[in-house]
Amino acid sequence: MNRTSWSSHARELIRESRGGVIRVRQLIRLGTPESTSYKRCQPGGPWRWLLPGIILLSNGEPTRQQQIDAALLHGGADAIMTGPEAVRRHGLTRLPQDPLIHLLVPHERQVRSAGFVCVERTIHLPAPVWHDGVPLAPLDRAVLDTARRLRKIDPVRALLSEAVQRGRCRPADLLAELDTGSRRGSALPRRVLSEVGEGVHSVAEAHGLRRWRAANLPNAMWNVPVYDSSDRFVAIPDAWCDEVALAWEIDSFEWHLDAKGYAKTVARNTRYATAGIVVVQTLPSRLRDDPQGVIAELRAAYAAAKARPRPPVQARPSGSA
Repeated sequence: MNRTSWSSHARELIRESRGGVIRVRQLIRLGTPESTSYKRCQPGGPWRWLLPGIILLSNGEPTRQQQIDAALLHGGADAIMTGPEAVRRHGLTRLPQDPLIHLLVPHERQVRSAGFVCVERTIHLPAPVWHDGVPLAPLDRAVLDTARRLRKIDPVRALLSEAVQRGRCRPADLLAELDTGSRRGSALPRRVLSEVGEGVHSVAEAHGLRRWRAANLPNAMWNVPVYDSSDRFVAIPDAWCDEVALAWEIDSFEWHLDAKGYAKTVARNTRYATAGIVVVQTLPSRLRDDPQGVIAELRAAYAAAKARPRPPVQARPSGSA
């Protein structure tokens, strides 16, 4: 084949590929011998080997989209993407870094993980949600498939809290998905969903919940709006002990570095003081580094709040009149 005819053939191969990604058997159908494909993927050659039987029609590093296209070709018909990459395409951001592309395939499909592709055969293959031509697992499934593979609880908290707090997933639906699927790796997501069910919205608040329980104080409500005797809004404390009108705010130092954020915090604390509410402020780092000191402060604040007359303020949990 001369240079002119090869150039024309190369353009045809690109047109028949998925963004430059193509199967070897497709190349054979298009007139490129299998031996030629493998030779062109050797070191210094113009093509690149990506996955078994799948080639990139250039020798540069594949883009993430080209890796995804190769993964879907590897998975075959009905394969759908799940895990962190799918969650990211659904629009969530609090995700672990993961170079692998996680695929779900029908249980009867005899295809294995290879290279940058993690293949999971499942009898519970969901209907795909299409995004820019890529079949994704529904968000509930993708979130839990991601969470099941995490070994530390804080990344699970960050992921599930974002999904629920942004209204993208409901705790009941996530629990139902857990009950339907494999029990492997489900312990941490279940623990986090129990925290979310109590109103916890963040990793810091989850640590705060543990410290509050360790202090042996009455149960607190989390992220409920509080109003004064004139029905004026006071604040939404991270934790609220209604028995003695005690508020707990877990305030990050980074928030206070912002002038606007600092002004909001000052105004909030002024409303607390005007309403007669005792408030404890704690940096998130202290929940981890000085748990006993935090517990002591909570107990002391509770005792001080209990010793004074309770001010006429009220919390209004979601759904209350």
